Amino acid sequence: LLAACALAGPAQAAPFAYIPNSSSGTVSVIDVANDTVTATVNVGTNPYGVEVNPAGTRAYVANSGSGNVSVINLATNTVVATVPVGNTPTGVAVNPAGTYAYVANYAINTVSVIDLATNTVTAVVPVSSRPYGVAVNPVGTYAYVANYAANTVSVIDLATNTVIATVPVGSNPSAIAVNPAGTRAYVANLTSDNVSVIDLATNIVAATVPVGNGPMGV
Repeated sequence: LLAACALAGPAQAAPFAYIPNSSSGTVSVIDVANDTVTATVNVGTNPYGVEVNPAGTRAYVANSGSGNVSVINLATNTVVATVPVGNTPTGVAVNPAGTYAYVANYAINTVSVIDLATNTVTAVVPVSSRPYGVAVNPVGTYAYVANYAANTVSVIDLATNTVIATVPVGSNPSAIAVNPAGTRAYVANLTSDNVSVIDLATNIVAATVPVGNGPMGV
């Protein structure tokens, strides 16, 4: 699985990057001002996805091998909670309000919704086959899930936690990102070597961009 990183928000005293190390079950904390590792945090088994909340106070790490999410206090670089989710969690995204996290459970075709005030799963959303990456739009109304085996993106209405659209994309979509304006989503398709550009007003692919071999991140 591809390792992921996320930048801490402006509440941090200095900018840091958080890198999950899948084989060692740790997260490396890098001070990006001087490119040095300042801490190593023990998390679950095979950590894959990581996301920092908008306040820059917590990082959420999806541990694909242990079926849970580690919650890291970024002031102390310690795990303060562990949240059980589904089997093989991969992607994780936090909404702009910092109130919920959305975790793609690759092996069981669901997305777990975590209430970040209580660190408990409050909903489970069925999606298509092998959900991998997940992203939330800038206003926190929709989540977009790249379904690796189904070659689709599921669109989740976050007010109801239901799938309202399914968008065909390229082969084996692995990663997804939404632009700051919330008008486009970009999907890295691993085995078709391209990026699908989804118009989020219509949930239709507006363009397909050829890239290099095996794109996994965006």
